[in-house]
Amino acid sequence: MTHSLQGRSDAELLWFRRRGLLASAAAWVSLGGFAAAQAQQRGNVMELEGDVLVNGQRLRVGQSIQSGDALQTGSQSRVVFVVGDSSFLMRQNSQLVVERGATLYTVSALRLITGAVAAVWGRGKPRQIITPTLTAGIRGTGIYTEVFPDQEGGRSYFCNCYGTVDMAAGPQRVTSVSEYHQSFFGEREPRNGKWLTPAPAINHADEELEFLARLVGQRTTWQIAGRRGNHDGSGRMSTPYVPEPR
Repeated sequence: MTHSLQGRSDAELLWFRRRGLLASAAAWVSLGGFAAAQAQQRGNVMELEGDVLVNGQRLRVGQSIQSGDALQTGSQSRVVFVVGDSSFLMRQNSQLVVERGATLYTVSALRLITGAVAAVWGRGKPRQIITPTLTAGIRGTGIYTEVFPDQEGGRSYFCNCYGTVDMAAGPQRVTSVSEYHQSFFGEREPRNGKWLTPAPAINHADEELEFLARLVGQRTTWQIAGRRGNHDGSGRMSTPYVPEPR
């Protein structure tokens, strides 16, 4: 189920329906996921579309992305990859730094400069997502974030798709506990005294998070509960869950 769109197309959000990708994902899981790929020296990139640069060099099929890398996607480009117990989707026209944690296969932070990224994180040590106007402390969750440099003086969007996230923008601090897509704008300047303002669920699909969760042996809260929620960014569930046809 796709949320409302702002500056993106339905086609951009339906990448997960490609049969070859579904087969690759099933094989990735059945072969043991990231740990097995690392042991067998296989790549950790599940989907590569268009032009993707890693540290200024074009990413090729079969190569890997690791923590410490700086990534950039071009127009009509996309990359889906797994590092450790977390999985990531970068949309087109995005710039992202995957900051290194304690080991080569541990991500301490995502620094999103422009564009958009979705991620599903395993539980573990605190990690962060950093945009020009907000910071999110991750405890093990599914998220989507996007930078809108030309909107409202420059703002960032963040959706806690499920889980618990510690949000910060300017001097404001909020802990988000979400069952189903609790969303915020991180403002460049305060609006009515608030740096974190409510936002609708935009520009990502439930099935994208489901796909990413599957890659790291997770299920989303709405899959587990068997129902979906309102698309108002409130984070609450309501309606029965019905899987999308494949």
